[in-house]
Amino acid sequence: MDETKLKKLGAELEKARARQAEWTAKVKDLERKYREAENTCIHDIVHAAELTPEELAVIIRRARAGVFDAVPAAAAGRSIENDEEKEDSENE
Repeated sequence: MDETKLKKLGAELEKARARQAEWTAKVKDLERKYREAENTCIHDIVHAAELTPEELAVIIRRARAGVFDAVPAAAAGRSIENDEEKEDSENE
């Protein structure tokens, strides 16, 4: 193999490595952004349900144990109260 062809292949290899580094950085940045968006979504869901951290922990523990009717009593009570308040305001 002549020296010109070797230099050409070496230059092409360096370009490919640079593109690989760019794409690796892009993938890491997108993974970080995805994780942040996912966490924001989870945060919004928890706040919309008006759950305390303790109630959320109970729900997660019960779900992991296979108990899917797991609504902490305090959260269930708030939900009923909120529904009653909505009904009252709609009736007025």
